[in-house]
Amino acid sequence: MRNHRVRALVATGIATIAALIFTGTLIVPAVATPPAGVTTTILGVGRFEDIDTRMKNDEWKAAIVTKGASDVHVLQNTITPGGSFGWHSHPGPSLVVVQSGTATFYFGADPNCTPHVVQAGSGFVDQGGDIHIVRNEGSVDLVTVVTSLVPAGATRRIDVPDPGNCPF
Repeated sequence: MRNHRVRALVATGIATIAALIFTGTLIVPAVATPPAGVTTTILGVGRFEDIDTRMKNDEWKAAIVTKGASDVHVLQNTITPGGSFGWHSHPGPSLVVVQSGTATFYFGADPNCTPHVVQAGSGFVDQGGDIHIVRNEGSVDLVTVVTSLVPAGATRRIDVPDPGNCPF
């Protein structure tokens, strides 16, 4: 009698798993959100050993310090109206200059999905490590020039699933 119950439980378990796989309701990792309407031109990529540079004058100062080799990527991106970079992150910081159009970006950790708008002639710093999306919500092409600093050999862009905080 006991063997019949064990066999029945095993058969039920196998049937349940098969049904979940067949119906597509088995939980699997979410799929990344790729860019849409984006054309990227690589302007340059270079490898740097340790960077330790500092500059200051009476009204301004800057510092860039890295330990270990780094890759610097310089790209031009053109995003058509309605296009986006998709949800992603970066393993290091990026300086983003908006050449034309308007960039609207959102952070995956923001439960309010607050838009951050950057007009042509301005820029923003992507600190790296956060999940975000940049969209062209305007009516003309958005053109950006991006300079990214990442660990040597690292993938500059990491596609991630939609975090679900924005209704678009």
